[in-house]
Amino acid sequence: MDTPRHFQPHYDAVIVGARCAGAATAMLLARAGMNVLAIDRQAYGSDTMSTHALMRTGVLELERWGLLPTVMAAGTPEIRATTFHYGCESLRLSIKPEYGVEYLCAPRRTVLDRILVDAALSAGADVRHGVALSRLQIDSKGRVIAALLRDADGNSTAVRSDIVIGADGRQSTVTALVKAGTYLIGQSTTGYIYGYFEDLERYGYHWHFGENVAAGVIPTNHRQHCVFVSVPGTAFPATFRGNVEGAFRQVLAANSPHLSDDVSRARLVGRLRGFAGAPGHLRQSHGPGWALVGDAGYFKDPLTAHGITDAELLARAILDGRALETYQRERDVLSEPLFHDTEAIASFRWNLDEIKTLHSSLSASMQAECEYMAGLPAPVRREPQTRSGTSDRNAALASVAC
Repeated sequence: MDTPRHFQPHYDAVIVGARCAGAATAMLLARAGMNVLAIDRQAYGSDTMSTHALMRTGVLELERWGLLPTVMAAGTPEIRATTFHYGCESLRLSIKPEYGVEYLCAPRRTVLDRILVDAALSAGADVRHGVALSRLQIDSKGRVIAALLRDADGNSTAVRSDIVIGADGRQSTVTALVKAGTYLIGQSTTGYIYGYFEDLERYGYHWHFGENVAAGVIPTNHRQHCVFVSVPGTAFPATFRGNVEGAFRQVLAANSPHLSDDVSRARLVGRLRGFAGAPGHLRQSHGPGWALVGDAGYFKDPLTAHGITDAELLARAILDGRALETYQRERDVLSEPLFHDTEAIASFRWNLDEIKTLHSSLSASMQAECEYMAGLPAPVRREPQTRSGTSDRNAALASVAC
Protein backbone atom coordinates (compact mmCIF):
# COMPACT_ATOMS: atom_id res chain seq x y z
CA MET A 1 0.00 0.00 0.00
CA ASP A 2 2.75 2.46 0.90
CA THR A 3 4.90 4.04 -1.82
CA PRO A 4 8.32 5.49 -0.94
CA ARG A 5 7.96 9.11 0.14
CA HIS A 6 9.61 11.40 2.64
CA PHE A 7 8.28 12.04 6.10
CA GLN A 8 7.50 15.61 7.03
CA PRO A 9 9.96 17.04 9.56
CA HIS A 10 7.16 17.90 12.02
CA TYR A 11 3.68 16.57 12.82
CA ASP A 12 1.05 17.71 15.27
CA ALA A 13 0.77 14.09 16.42
CA VAL A 14 2.70 10.89 15.76
CA ILE A 15 0.75 7.73 16.56
CA VAL A 16 2.66 4.49 17.03
CA GLY A 17 0.32 1.66 16.05
CA ALA A 18 -2.32 1.85 13.32
CA ARG A 19 -4.80 -0.84 14.27
CA CYS A 20 -8.13 -0.22 16.04
CA ALA A 21 -7.10 2.32 18.65
CA GLY A 22 -4.33 4.00 16.66
CA ALA A 23 -6.16 4.27 13.35
CA ALA A 24 -9.31 5.54 15.09
CA THR A 25 -7.32 8.19 16.98
CA ALA A 26 -5.53 9.22 13.77
CA MET A 27 -8.85 9.51 11.95
CA LEU A 28 -10.48 11.64 14.66
CA LEU A 29 -7.52 14.01 14.98
CA ALA A 30 -7.07 14.33 11.22
CA ARG A 31 -10.78 14.98 10.72
CA ALA A 32 -10.41 17.93 13.08
CA GLY A 33 -7.59 19.32 10.93
CA MET A 34 -4.50 18.07 12.73
CA ASN A 35 -1.40 17.01 10.83
CA VAL A 36 -1.11 13.36 11.88
CA LEU A 37 1.35 10.56 11.18
CA ALA A 38 0.39 6.99 12.13
CA ILE A 39 2.87 4.12 11.76
CA ASP A 40 2.60 0.38 12.14
CA ARG A 41 5.25 -2.31 11.85
CA GLN A 42 2.78 -4.77 10.29
CA ALA A 43 1.37 -4.77 6.74
CA TYR A 44 -1.81 -2.94 5.78
CA GLY A 45 -4.87 -5.13 6.29
CA SER A 46 -2.96 -7.91 8.08
CA ASP A 47 -4.70 -10.11 10.61
CA THR A 48 -4.04 -10.07 14.34
CA MET A 49 -5.12 -12.21 17.27
CA SER A 50 -8.68 -11.27 18.20
CA THR A 51 -12.12 -12.73 18.74
CA HIS A 52 -13.39 -9.29 17.57
CA ALA A 53 -16.89 -9.31 19.10
CA LEU A 54 -18.11 -5.72 19.46
CA MET A 55 -20.57 -4.82 22.18
CA ARG A 56 -22.93 -1.85 22.07
CA THR A 57 -20.38 0.88 22.80
CA GLY A 58 -18.05 -0.34 20.05
CA VAL A 59 -20.89 -0.36 17.52
CA LEU A 60 -22.01 3.05 18.79
CA GLU A 61 -18.53 4.45 18.11
CA LEU A 62 -18.52 3.10 14.56
CA GLU A 63 -21.93 4.69 14.01
CA ARG A 64 -20.77 8.03 15.47
CA TRP A 65 -17.74 7.99 13.18
CA GLY A 66 -19.85 7.22 10.09
CA LEU A 67 -18.12 3.88 9.51
CA LEU A 68 -20.79 1.35 10.49
CA PRO A 69 -22.36 1.19 6.99
CA THR A 70 -18.93 0.42 5.51
CA VAL A 71 -18.32 -2.30 8.10
CA MET A 72 -21.67 -3.92 7.37
CA ALA A 73 -21.24 -3.59 3.60
CA ALA A 74 -18.13 -5.78 3.93
CA GLY A 75 -20.39 -8.74 4.68
CA THR A 76 -20.34 -8.40 8.46
CA PRO A 77 -23.47 -10.09 9.85
CA GLU A 78 -25.89 -8.26 12.11
CA ILE A 79 -26.07 -9.70 15.62
CA ARG A 80 -29.59 -9.26 16.99
CA ALA A 81 -29.50 -11.77 19.85
CA THR A 82 -27.05 -13.12 22.37
CA THR A 83 -27.47 -16.37 24.29
CA PHE A 84 -25.82 -17.24 27.59
CA HIS A 85 -25.48 -20.94 28.36
CA TYR A 86 -24.98 -21.77 32.04
CA GLY A 87 -24.49 -25.50 32.07
CA CYS A 88 -27.76 -26.92 30.75
CA GLU A 89 -29.64 -23.62 31.16
CA SER A 90 -29.87 -21.16 28.26
CA LEU A 91 -30.86 -17.50 28.43
CA ARG A 92 -31.53 -15.81 25.08
CA LEU A 93 -31.61 -12.01 24.99
CA SER A 94 -32.67 -9.92 22.02
CA ILE A 95 -30.59 -6.84 21.22
CA LYS A 96 -32.92 -3.93 21.85
CA PRO A 97 -32.45 -0.69 19.90
CA GLU A 98 -30.80 1.84 22.20
CA TYR A 99 -28.60 4.93 21.69
CA GLY A 100 -29.12 4.52 17.95
CA VAL A 101 -27.65 1.00 17.98
CA GLU A 102 -30.01 -1.65 16.64
CA TYR A 103 -27.62 -4.61 16.46
CA LEU A 104 -24.12 -5.74 17.39
CA CYS A 105 -21.43 -7.02 15.04
CA ALA A 106 -18.08 -8.81 15.01
CA PRO A 107 -15.99 -7.78 12.00
CA ARG A 108 -12.75 -9.61 11.31
CA ARG A 109 -9.74 -7.47 12.10
CA THR A 110 -8.73 -7.76 8.44
CA VAL A 111 -11.96 -5.85 7.76
CA LEU A 112 -12.19 -3.43 10.68
CA ASP A 113 -8.55 -2.32 10.82
CA ARG A 114 -8.48 -1.70 7.07
CA ILE A 115 -11.66 0.42 7.24
CA LEU A 116 -10.27 2.52 10.09
CA VAL A 117 -6.96 3.05 8.26
CA ASP A 118 -8.80 4.03 5.08
CA ALA A 119 -10.91 6.51 7.06
CA ALA A 120 -7.76 8.02 8.60
CA LEU A 121 -6.20 8.36 5.13
CA SER A 122 -9.38 9.95 3.76
CA ALA A 123 -9.28 12.46 6.61
CA GLY A 124 -5.77 13.51 5.60
CA ALA A 125 -3.63 11.47 8.01
CA ASP A 126 -0.28 10.12 6.81
CA VAL A 127 -0.37 6.37 7.52
CA ARG A 128 2.74 4.24 6.97
CA HIS A 129 2.98 0.48 7.33
CA GLY A 130 6.20 -1.45 7.70
CA VAL A 131 7.57 1.32 9.93
CA ALA A 132 8.56 0.88 13.58
CA LEU A 133 9.51 3.17 16.44
CA SER A 134 13.18 2.87 17.45
CA ARG A 135 13.40 5.45 20.21
CA LEU A 136 12.06 8.76 21.45
CA GLN A 137 13.90 12.05 21.76
CA ILE A 138 13.32 13.69 25.13
CA ASP A 139 14.41 17.24 25.92
CA SER A 140 16.16 18.51 29.05
CA LYS A 141 12.80 19.09 30.76
CA GLY A 142 11.68 15.48 30.24
CA ARG A 143 9.29 16.19 27.39
CA VAL A 144 9.01 13.89 24.36
CA ILE A 145 9.72 16.03 21.30
CA ALA A 146 10.55 13.60 18.49
CA ALA A 147 10.39 9.99 17.36
CA LEU A 148 13.10 8.01 15.56
CA LEU A 149 11.44 5.74 13.00
CA ARG A 150 12.85 2.76 11.11
CA ASP A 151 11.42 1.24 7.94
CA ALA A 152 11.62 -2.36 6.71
CA ASP A 153 14.85 -1.60 4.82
CA GLY A 154 16.54 -0.32 7.98
CA ASN A 155 16.37 3.36 7.02
CA SER A 156 15.97 5.70 9.99
CA THR A 157 14.19 9.05 10.11
CA ALA A 158 13.62 11.45 13.01
CA VAL A 159 10.34 13.36 13.05
CA ARG A 160 9.39 16.02 15.58
CA SER A 161 5.90 16.03 17.05
CA ASP A 162 3.85 17.97 19.55
CA ILE A 163 2.62 14.68 20.99
CA VAL A 164 3.56 11.03 20.49
CA ILE A 165 0.70 8.60 21.11
CA GLY A 166 1.37 4.96 21.94
CA ALA A 167 -1.31 2.75 20.37
CA ASP A 168 1.07 -0.17 20.01
CA GLY A 169 -0.67 -2.73 22.15
CA ARG A 170 -0.19 -4.59 25.39
CA GLN A 171 3.60 -4.81 24.97
CA SER A 172 3.90 -1.18 23.94
CA THR A 173 7.29 0.20 22.92
CA VAL A 174 6.13 3.72 23.75
CA THR A 175 5.16 2.59 27.24
CA ALA A 176 8.60 1.12 27.81
CA LEU A 177 10.45 4.16 26.45
CA VAL A 178 8.55 6.70 28.58
CA LYS A 179 8.53 4.33 31.58
CA ALA A 180 4.78 4.69 32.07
CA GLY A 181 3.71 3.43 35.48
CA THR A 182 1.16 0.66 36.01
CA TYR A 183 -1.20 1.28 38.90
CA LEU A 184 -3.70 -1.54 38.47
CA ILE A 185 -2.62 -5.09 37.58
CA GLY A 186 -4.95 -8.03 37.15
CA GLN A 187 -4.39 -11.27 39.01
CA SER A 188 -6.41 -13.58 36.75
CA THR A 189 -5.63 -14.75 33.22
CA THR A 190 -7.50 -16.89 30.75
CA GLY A 191 -5.99 -19.02 27.99
CA TYR A 192 -7.78 -19.40 24.64
CA ILE A 193 -7.80 -21.57 21.58
CA TYR A 194 -9.96 -20.36 18.69
CA GLY A 195 -10.59 -20.94 15.01
CA TYR A 196 -12.90 -20.02 12.15
CA PHE A 197 -15.52 -22.51 10.98
CA GLU A 198 -17.78 -22.72 7.95
CA ASP A 199 -21.15 -24.53 7.81
CA LEU A 200 -21.91 -23.93 11.48
CA GLU A 201 -25.53 -23.01 12.15
CA ARG A 202 -25.66 -20.52 15.02
CA TYR A 203 -27.64 -17.28 15.23
CA GLY A 204 -26.19 -14.42 17.23
CA TYR A 205 -23.54 -14.52 19.93
CA HIS A 206 -23.37 -17.63 22.13
CA TRP A 207 -21.44 -17.68 25.41
CA HIS A 208 -21.04 -21.00 27.25
CA PHE A 209 -19.93 -21.33 30.87
CA GLY A 210 -19.12 -24.43 32.89
CA GLU A 211 -16.85 -25.47 35.73
CA ASN A 212 -13.36 -24.09 34.91
CA VAL A 213 -14.21 -23.87 31.21
CA ALA A 214 -15.89 -21.40 28.88
CA ALA A 215 -16.57 -21.20 25.15
CA GLY A 216 -18.11 -18.86 22.63
CA VAL A 217 -19.49 -18.69 19.10
CA ILE A 218 -19.19 -15.39 17.21
CA PRO A 219 -20.64 -14.91 13.69
CA THR A 220 -18.24 -12.94 11.50
CA ASN A 221 -17.36 -12.20 7.89
CA HIS A 222 -17.22 -14.72 5.01
CA ARG A 223 -20.13 -16.67 6.55
CA GLN A 224 -17.79 -18.00 9.18
CA HIS A 225 -18.08 -18.34 12.93
CA CYS A 226 -15.23 -17.74 15.33
CA VAL A 227 -15.39 -20.52 17.93
CA PHE A 228 -13.24 -20.27 21.03
CA VAL A 229 -12.65 -22.29 24.16
CA SER A 230 -11.01 -20.98 27.30
CA VAL A 231 -9.60 -22.27 30.56
CA PRO A 232 -7.83 -20.59 33.48
CA GLY A 233 -4.40 -19.39 32.41
CA THR A 234 -2.72 -21.64 34.93
CA ALA A 235 -4.34 -24.68 33.28
CA PHE A 236 -3.64 -23.65 29.70
CA PRO A 237 -0.22 -25.36 29.17
CA ALA A 238 -1.27 -28.71 30.61
CA THR A 239 -4.63 -28.65 28.82
CA PHE A 240 -3.39 -27.97 25.31
CA ARG A 241 0.22 -29.16 25.25
CA GLY A 242 0.85 -31.75 22.53
CA ASN A 243 -2.70 -32.05 21.21
CA VAL A 244 -4.28 -28.67 20.56
CA GLU A 245 -7.13 -29.84 18.36
CA GLY A 246 -8.02 -32.79 20.58
CA ALA A 247 -8.02 -30.62 23.70
CA PHE A 248 -10.07 -27.98 21.86
CA ARG A 249 -12.76 -30.60 21.18
CA GLN A 250 -12.63 -31.87 24.76
CA VAL A 251 -13.11 -28.40 26.25
CA LEU A 252 -15.94 -27.74 23.81
CA ALA A 253 -17.63 -30.97 24.88
CA ALA A 254 -17.20 -30.04 28.56
CA ASN A 255 -19.05 -26.78 27.84
CA SER A 256 -21.70 -28.16 25.51
CA PRO A 257 -21.84 -31.63 23.91
CA HIS A 258 -24.37 -30.26 21.41
CA LEU A 259 -22.04 -27.44 20.35
CA SER A 260 -19.13 -29.88 20.17
CA ASP A 261 -21.10 -32.16 17.85
CA ASP A 262 -22.06 -29.25 15.58
CA VAL A 263 -18.48 -27.97 15.41
CA SER A 264 -17.22 -31.47 14.54
CA ARG A 265 -19.47 -31.38 11.47
CA ALA A 266 -18.35 -27.87 10.48
CA ARG A 267 -15.21 -27.14 8.45
CA LEU A 268 -12.23 -25.47 10.10
CA VAL A 269 -10.79 -22.73 7.85
CA GLY A 270 -7.05 -22.50 8.37
CA ARG A 271 -5.64 -23.54 11.72
CA LEU A 272 -6.54 -23.18 15.36
CA ARG A 273 -4.83 -20.27 17.12
CA GLY A 274 -3.91 -19.78 20.76
CA PHE A 275 -3.33 -17.13 23.41
CA ALA A 276 -1.92 -18.26 26.73
CA GLY A 277 -3.35 -15.26 28.55
CA ALA A 278 -1.91 -12.12 30.13
CA PRO A 279 -2.85 -10.10 33.21
CA GLY A 280 -4.87 -6.96 32.70
CA HIS A 281 -3.50 -3.53 33.47
CA LEU A 282 -4.29 0.15 33.82
CA ARG A 283 -1.27 2.35 33.11
CA GLN A 284 -0.47 6.01 33.45
CA SER A 285 -1.97 7.29 30.22
CA HIS A 286 -0.02 10.49 29.63
CA GLY A 287 3.08 12.51 30.39
CA PRO A 288 5.04 15.43 28.90
CA GLY A 289 4.60 15.12 25.15
CA TRP A 290 3.10 11.59 25.16
CA ALA A 291 -0.13 9.64 25.69
CA LEU A 292 -1.32 6.04 25.54
CA VAL A 293 -4.50 4.68 23.97
CA GLY A 294 -6.00 1.21 23.54
CA ASP A 295 -4.28 -1.84 25.01
CA ALA A 296 -1.07 0.15 25.52
CA GLY A 297 -2.77 1.97 28.39
CA TYR A 298 -5.63 -0.32 29.36
CA PHE A 299 -5.86 -4.06 28.82
CA LYS A 300 -8.31 -6.53 30.27
CA ASP A 301 -8.86 -10.23 29.74
CA PRO A 302 -10.65 -10.89 26.41
CA LEU A 303 -13.18 -13.26 28.04
CA THR A 304 -15.77 -10.47 28.34
CA ALA A 305 -15.28 -9.47 24.66
CA HIS A 306 -15.32 -5.74 25.30
CA GLY A 307 -13.01 -3.01 24.02
CA ILE A 308 -12.26 -0.03 21.68
CA THR A 309 -13.72 3.01 23.39
CA ASP A 310 -10.93 5.34 24.54
CA ALA A 311 -9.75 6.67 21.15
CA GLU A 312 -12.52 9.26 21.14
CA LEU A 313 -11.83 10.23 24.76
CA LEU A 314 -8.17 10.95 23.98
CA ALA A 315 -8.90 12.77 20.73
CA ARG A 316 -11.50 14.92 22.44
CA ALA A 317 -9.13 15.90 25.26
CA ILE A 318 -6.44 16.91 22.74
CA LEU A 319 -8.80 18.84 20.48
CA ASP A 320 -10.60 20.60 23.33
CA GLY A 321 -7.30 21.77 24.81
CA ARG A 322 -8.00 20.04 28.10
CA ALA A 323 -5.26 18.67 30.31
CA LEU A 324 -4.70 14.99 29.60
CA GLU A 325 -5.39 14.24 33.27
CA THR A 326 -9.03 14.69 32.21
CA TYR A 327 -8.67 11.92 29.63
CA GLN A 328 -7.16 9.58 32.19
CA ARG A 329 -9.92 10.32 34.72
CA GLU A 330 -12.63 9.70 32.13
CA ARG A 331 -10.99 6.50 30.96
CA ASP A 332 -10.57 5.18 34.49
CA VAL A 333 -14.08 6.06 35.67
CA LEU A 334 -15.52 4.16 32.71
CA SER A 335 -12.95 1.35 32.66
CA GLU A 336 -12.33 0.37 36.26
CA PRO A 337 -15.78 -1.20 36.84
CA LEU A 338 -15.35 -3.19 33.61
CA PHE A 339 -11.83 -4.15 34.66
CA HIS A 340 -12.96 -5.51 38.02
CA ASP A 341 -15.96 -7.33 36.54
CA THR A 342 -13.70 -8.92 33.92
CA GLU A 343 -11.14 -9.87 36.55
CA ALA A 344 -13.80 -11.69 38.56
CA ILE A 345 -15.14 -13.53 35.50
CA ALA A 346 -11.66 -14.49 34.27
CA SER A 347 -10.78 -15.94 37.68
CA PHE A 348 -13.15 -18.91 37.12
CA ARG A 349 -13.73 -18.80 40.88
CA TRP A 350 -17.50 -18.87 40.54
CA ASN A 351 -20.36 -21.30 40.31
CA LEU A 352 -23.14 -21.00 37.74
CA ASP A 353 -25.32 -18.85 39.99
CA GLU A 354 -22.43 -16.51 40.77
CA ILE A 355 -21.44 -16.07 37.11
CA LYS A 356 -24.97 -14.85 36.37
CA THR A 357 -24.54 -12.15 39.01
CA LEU A 358 -21.16 -11.21 37.56
CA HIS A 359 -22.69 -10.91 34.10
CA SER A 360 -25.41 -8.63 35.47
CA SER A 361 -22.73 -6.41 37.01
CA LEU A 362 -20.75 -6.39 33.76
CA SER A 363 -23.88 -5.47 31.81
CA ALA A 364 -24.52 -2.52 34.13
CA SER A 365 -20.93 -1.33 33.68
CA MET A 366 -21.23 -1.57 29.90
CA GLN A 367 -24.54 0.28 30.01
CA ALA A 368 -23.00 3.14 32.01
CA GLU A 369 -20.11 3.41 29.56
CA CYS A 370 -22.40 3.41 26.54
CA GLU A 371 -24.69 6.04 28.06
CA TYR A 372 -21.71 8.31 28.73
CA MET A 373 -20.26 7.95 25.22
CA ALA A 374 -23.67 8.45 23.60
CA GLY A 375 -24.05 11.71 25.51
CA LEU A 376 -20.86 13.24 24.13
CA PRO A 377 -21.11 15.81 21.32
CA ALA A 378 -20.42 14.47 17.85
CA PRO A 379 -16.70 14.37 17.02
CA VAL A 380 -15.33 17.45 15.23
CA ARG A 381 -15.07 17.00 11.47
CA ARG A 382 -13.39 19.52 9.18
CA GLU A 383 -11.55 19.47 5.88
CA PRO A 384 -7.83 18.73 6.29
CA GLN A 385 -5.89 21.93 7.02
CA THR A 386 -2.55 23.12 5.70
CA ARG A 387 0.43 23.56 7.97
CA SER A 388 -0.15 27.34 8.02
CA GLY A 389 -3.45 26.81 9.81
CA THR A 390 -2.10 24.87 12.77
CA SER A 391 -0.47 27.49 14.99
CA ASP A 392 -3.41 27.94 17.36
CA ARG A 393 -3.82 24.18 17.71
CA ASN A 394 -0.09 23.77 18.38
CA ALA A 395 -0.40 26.20 21.25
CA ALA A 396 -3.28 24.14 22.64
CA LEU A 397 -1.24 20.96 22.29
CA ALA A 398 1.62 22.50 24.19
CA SER A 399 -0.73 23.02 27.13
CA VAL A 400 -2.45 19.61 27.14
CA ALA A 401 0.35 17.21 26.24
CA CYS A 402 2.20 17.63 29.46
